[in-house]
Amino acid sequence: MMIDTHCHLYDEAFDLDRSQAVQRAVDAGVNLMLLPGIDSQSHAAQEALEAQFPEYFRQMMGLHPTSVNSDFESELAIVQQKLFDPQRHYIGVGEIGLDLYWDKTYLEQQSVVLRRQMQWARDLSLPVCLHVRKAYNELFGLLRDLNYGSYRGVMHCFGGSVQEAQRAVEMGFYIGIGGVVTFKNATLAEVAKAVPLERILLETDAPYLAPVPYRGKRNESAYIPVVASKIAELRGIPLRQVAETTTASAKDLFAL
Repeated sequence: MMIDTHCHLYDEAFDLDRSQAVQRAVDAGVNLMLLPGIDSQSHAAQEALEAQFPEYFRQMMGLHPTSVNSDFESELAIVQQKLFDPQRHYIGVGEIGLDLYWDKTYLEQQSVVLRRQMQWARDLSLPVCLHVRKAYNELFGLLRDLNYGSYRGVMHCFGGSVQEAQRAVEMGFYIGIGGVVTFKNATLAEVAKAVPLERILLETDAPYLAPVPYRGKRNESAYIPVVASKIAELRGIPLRQVAETTTASAKDLFAL
């Protein structure tokens, strides 16, 4: 059994073969897939997917940093309402974070949104799923200011250096590793070797970032074994050990 700790199978990229994509994942040994929230535009599709396949999916809820603009309060209010609704069950707050890849126009707003959602996670005793892109210095500065001591969560689709990964682990975070680890000359390969195996989680971020040999095509949860195999190869350990350890870590972090 393996767990895809981060995928968007509710995305429109799967509209024509969603059920088949789920079955391919299960056939590949991926028995559980975790769905992060993005914004209100995708909530209905996300909720419908879990309702259709409740044995295979679990949901998170959060406001993605690239969905943050000057009108962020209305989106945040929706996230808050859902997270604190006793009739709903979410396994984490995410995906949340900072993204300065395109521009820094809304850095201040992204920071406000992240702080608010980090506090909700603490209030609800839930782990966080962090999206960080071209913003590790800013993120570590924000975490230092929050001064929580230790953190529960994962830095999803990790794109930082080995040193940044080690710093994240020291703070309590897991490192989410996906298809990028298979790319030629990927820094993530060095991260996958350096970080303790017990702090690594498998993910796809489907439909994005498909691993080699599927690079450039639509990603899906069925490719989790490709990622696990690459990690096993890099570390010189059996695939079974990667599968068992990452599954145990995902279950522990998200109380699955």
